[in-house]
Parts: sequence; C-alpha cells; structure tokens
Amino acid sequence: MIARRVFGHDPTVARIRRTAFQRGLRAALPAMLATAIWGLVAGVAMIKTGLTVPQALAMTLLVYSGSAQMAALPLIAAGAPVWLVLLAAGIVNLRFIIFSATMRPYLGRLPLVRRLSIGYLTADVGVALFIGRYGDAPPQQRGSTEQLWFFAGLVSGTWMAWQPLSIAGILLAEVVPGAWGLEYAAILALIAITLPMLSGRPAAAGCLTAGVVAVLAASLPLRLGLLLAVAAGVAVAMAFDSLGESDTRSDAR
Repeated sequence: MIARRVFGHDPTVARIRRTAFQRGLRAALPAMLATAIWGLVAGVAMIKTGLTVPQALAMTLLVYSGSAQMAALPLIAAGAPVWLVLLAAGIVNLRFIIFSATMRPYLGRLPLVRRLSIGYLTADVGVALFIGRYGDAPPQQRGSTEQLWFFAGLVSGTWMAWQPLSIAGILLAEVVPGAWGLEYAAILALIAITLPMLSGRPAAAGCLTAGVVAVLAASLPLRLGLLLAVAAGVAVAMAFDSLGESDTRSDAR
C-alpha cells in the first residue's frame, strides 16, 4: 500500500520509478558512512555548544546542513546577534545556488511542492553523484522519470544516513568523551564527501581559493574567516563556470 502511494498505481510506471530509486540508493551507499559520521559529530557539537535537546533536534531536522550548522554553532556559543548567525549560515550555503542552476534542467518542470521537497533533501554528495552519472545527457533527455527517481533515491539515502546518527549524537552527547577525537573523524568524513566533487575547473578553482582564504583569514574573530573563504570560493567557482559557458558559446559560433 505504501509502495503504491510512493511509486504510483500503474504497474509499469511504478516499476520504472522503483528500480531507479533503488539504483539511486545503491549509488549513495559509498557516501553514507561519511555522511553518518558527519551527522554524529554535528549532533554532539550542538549539545556541547549549549543547545538544549529540543533545540538541537529542531536544528538537525529543519536545517539539515552540516556545514551551515557547524558555522552557526560557534557564533551561537559566542552570543553573536541573530542576523550574524543567519548571515553565516546563508553564506556557507551559497553553493546551493550553483546546485540549483545545475539541477534546473532536470527538476525545473516539477511542481513547486515537489521541487521544495527535493530541495530540502538535496545535499552536496547527491548532486555530485547525479551529475557524474547524467551530466552528459542530451538536453532533450534531461528530466526523465528514471533520472528524477534516481536522484530521489540518492538524496533520500544521504538523508537517512544523516538523521539517525545526528539524533544519536544529540541524545548521547553527554556520555561521549572528548578523547574520542570525533572532530578528526568529521574532517576525514568531509574529505571523503568532498573529493568526488572536485571535477572540472570551477570546482577545483573554488576549492583552492576557499582553502587559501581560510588559512589567511584564520585569525578573524567569530570564525568570520570561514565565511570569507566560502564566499570567495563560490564567487571564483561561479566566475570560472561563466567563463566556461562563454568559451562554449564562442566555439559554437
């Protein structure tokens, strides 16, 4: 009954959707461990920073962005004004502007409610894996049923990896000793998630720029260096992407 509500009542269409969804889940498996570790660390960090359990649960379920959460937490702990916390989270998530533009040819024809739902589930690794598989698809073939449900499987898999471990970290934060060094596990998890996305000049240039700016601005208060690094990285990546599109149009002429 639940499967029919999810995949539809038509047996042929339901089979196509279910098969694509399952392929998406399988494709997300290699990234699920790293995502789960990052979720656990974020859950523990929220409580260690001073959030109550209900506040932390609301943050992980509603925000669902480890990088934005980790950027906001030190500001919250330092008593920074709300506008600065929101600005920090917004700047860190500027990369989703690029993700939205990238996914528009595939998802743009969906109703608004479905786009919002998928947007909530979307994470970096899901976009990277999807584009790695369907990025070369001809324009007229983009947005097919198979592609949509494959992407749904991808982002559902990463969400299901993140939330249980993040909630576990929230509930068990008080008994997790600092000697476990979870922050290092988080760094390793982020590296594992990020490396598959470093394809193409825009991503490489943005990553390199962000790394250099982060080092140079590390001494700024309230971790503002992180915000500058993200903003600079996104700006450079978008500039390189625009240059690439311009070169492509010039070659076409």
